[in-house]
Amino acid sequence: MTKTKTRRLTESAMLLCIAIVLELTAKLFIPELPFGGQITLVSMLPVVVISYRHGVKWGFVAAFTYALLEMALGAKTVSAAFLPGYFGEGTLIFKALLMCALDYVAAFTVLGLGGIFRNRIQNRSAALAWGALVALMGRYLCHILSGYILFSSYAEWFFTQEGFPAWGARLVESLSPTILGITYSVVYNGMYMVPEMILTAIAALLLGKIPQITAKMD
Repeated sequence: MTKTKTRRLTESAMLLCIAIVLELTAKLFIPELPFGGQITLVSMLPVVVISYRHGVKWGFVAAFTYALLEMALGAKTVSAAFLPGYFGEGTLIFKALLMCALDYVAAFTVLGLGGIFRNRIQNRSAALAWGALVALMGRYLCHILSGYILFSSYAEWFFTQEGFPAWGARLVESLSPTILGITYSVVYNGMYMVPEMILTAIAALLLGKIPQITAKMD
């Protein structure tokens, strides 16, 4: 039992390190969006693999650890959120804490769902790919909620800025402020999360064909 736990801890640590390396490597040549968010080199797939190999329960533990690592990597953004003016006038501690909770803790811990289909779909490759899609969709939804609550005031500017397609202005004219704010968050976060979801699912589908990768360890 002790040997199994040690192997699980060691393997999870290695996969989390790979996830961080993939993200940092992507930062070298893939630009981030102006208000945060970036397409990476399928950096979340190693976390999905942990959940698949060791079960969703352990997957959440590993994903929560990954969330803390992501918060450390985003220390510049996190610290800026606690400064006056980030969300408007004054220092809005509540909004800063909410951003940390949604954009980091919840958004990355939900990746623990990556192994949700491991006992439901016999095809391991498909199970890993669908698990990746569900896990990353969970992250996407967290960012949508955060974007709507904290940054929907940027919606009108976003859709009417110079160079934006004409349909943006039509949205501003036709939608209520609430729907416009939600639409803004869906569109903005989708600019990096949708490609990330597609790339990760494809990579999971290919990686899942390797028996050693999708072997269940519990």
